[in-house]
Amino acid sequence: MPEALPYVEGVLTAEQVAETARSIVTMQEPCGAIPWAVGEHVDIWNHVEAAMALLVGGQVEAAERAYAWIPTLQRIDGSWPMKIVRGVADDERGDVNMSAYFAVGLWHHWLVRRDLDFVQRFWPSVRAGLDWVVGQQVAFGGINWTPTESFCLLTGNASIYHSLRAGVALADLLDDPQPEWELAGGRLGHAVREHRDLFEDKSTYSMDWYYPVLGGAVRGAEAVELLDSRWEDFVVPGLGIHCVDTNPWVTGAETCELAMALDCLGDHRRALALLADMQHLRGEAGAYWTGWVYRGDNAPVHWPVEHTTYTAAAVILAVDALGEVAGHSTAGSGIMRGTSMPPHFTELALECGCPSADRVSGHA
Repeated sequence: MPEALPYVEGVLTAEQVAETARSIVTMQEPCGAIPWAVGEHVDIWNHVEAAMALLVGGQVEAAERAYAWIPTLQRIDGSWPMKIVRGVADDERGDVNMSAYFAVGLWHHWLVRRDLDFVQRFWPSVRAGLDWVVGQQVAFGGINWTPTESFCLLTGNASIYHSLRAGVALADLLDDPQPEWELAGGRLGHAVREHRDLFEDKSTYSMDWYYPVLGGAVRGAEAVELLDSRWEDFVVPGLGIHCVDTNPWVTGAETCELAMALDCLGDHRRALALLADMQHLRGEAGAYWTGWVYRGDNAPVHWPVEHTTYTAAAVILAVDALGEVAGHSTAGSGIMRGTSMPPHFTELALECGCPSADRVSGHA
């Protein structure tokens, strides 16, 4: 029997979740790739998120076609092109966050399907991708955006922390230890917690605000304080959250991601409110508009004028996460909370000048 689909009481039914999953399938290319929208490019991060949502939404065959496509574009060094259009690289640069995220998707597939053969099939691709990513780590613990740019992006690095935890979970499952990933993860988590000022300044973007929590590096009281610190800058009650703090534009994907970050902290009241607030972006046949410009010289308007797969995917994954407390969820619902992953990494061999566990232990 197929697993029952997730839902959140009073927000989205299981039937509506299934409809949204079908809206992603309608935009999937014959090769399995899932672009941002019809006619737009594919990137591996958003492609993986869409595949995760398809699995949760009952579209198993489409999800597994999406996963099967991923290794076909992987390069010999383990990375993927930043942008892919109709199966051809449109931007050859390797993005570390995109190249790491396959680990999260594969671990999520294991949680939902418990298919060891599937995991073993794609493990070499995940392993090569993470090996390439940790090779881009710099002294303070951050990971350069690309091999040709000498700066680190906080949102991407916070997501990579999550990917490394998923990678270690897969390595443990397959009895293929990856201690270098654990070392890199400890240094990266420390950087996200203690050295956010050393990342490229993108503080006008809401993702740089909540991703340290969503990715798992920041938890507890520090996470609550972080989210409260800019709540008024980004959250628009009744509509969702800003993508950029200077623009009167709320976006669905960011709103759902913040809801999942709040879920990670057990703040279900505000998380459920955000998920409900962004439902004004729901369009025909369960698709979702990217965002809504709510103030300006003209009347409020959807912008850009397109339905995006990544917005639909974020909705489904948020429903699955919050279904645990307000409806029904799948076995993959804790993927963002990281509750199914190994413990957080120990801070070892830090090169930023801060004390690290190995030096403290040595002194003791």
